[in-house]
Amino acid sequence: MAKIIEKTGKTVEDALSAALDELGVAAENVEYEILEKPSKGFLGFGAKPAKIQVKLKEIPAEVKSEVKTEIQTQEPEPISNFEPQNEENIAEKIEPVLEETKTEPVENIPAENVSTEEIKIPFDKNAVIDAAKNFLSEVFDAMQIEVTVTAIENDSEVVLDLAGKNLGALIGKHGQTLDALQYLTNLAANVRDSEEKVYFVLDVENYRSRRAVALNKLAKSVAERVIRTKQDVKLEPMSRSERKVIHTALQDNPKVETHSAGEDPYRYIIVSPKKKR
Repeated sequence: MAKIIEKTGKTVEDALSAALDELGVAAENVEYEILEKPSKGFLGFGAKPAKIQVKLKEIPAEVKSEVKTEIQTQEPEPISNFEPQNEENIAEKIEPVLEETKTEPVENIPAENVSTEEIKIPFDKNAVIDAAKNFLSEVFDAMQIEVTVTAIENDSEVVLDLAGKNLGALIGKHGQTLDALQYLTNLAANVRDSEEKVYFVLDVENYRSRRAVALNKLAKSVAERVIRTKQDVKLEPMSRSERKVIHTALQDNPKVETHSAGEDPYRYIIVSPKKKR
């Protein structure tokens, strides 16, 4: 029967490496199944490790037979044939026997040298969305508020609509609290080293639509100021979705141009007079 073990680790790769270390084999000699995906928890609390089940592949019967035959044909000379006259005599007779029975050592790659970079987990958008919803559930449980989270998928993003009673506190001044929670959700749900990611937008009581109207007015007001003073205007830090509203509102204005600067979550927009080419 094939040997089966279960291992946990911070990531699936860490769990697999621990299993390979225990079994003393390379990655190609095992099959594994992900039982539980890792969860980062909320602000370091409630984090869960990855859990996998690893099965050692069985050696085919014909290979076992060949190995057994090879061992039998290399049986050393019985010890009873030696004449123990003295220690030097014994050493002289044992040494050639050991030379004859030497076999090539089986290459056993230490687990720390096993590369798990080639083992890539397929991107699963639904799993990322579930991770985001689970993260928010843990946050709201810690805050002791009841919130229903509904995922609405668009072409470039996934809107997580939050519904419940008295959720105004989740928005904050100019949406700063909501933006902070949105930033943490994107960090918690997406795998850091993965090339593919899902961008999440959090919305409460249709706040994003109302905020977009206000941002459009702000964009036009700032554009008029830039044209009048011929000076750059730096806006306050905004989320990616809000910066997109500003860029879109001014993209057809022939007298100003926009660009983003800084690093998330403090990335902002600069509106400048359009330079003549």
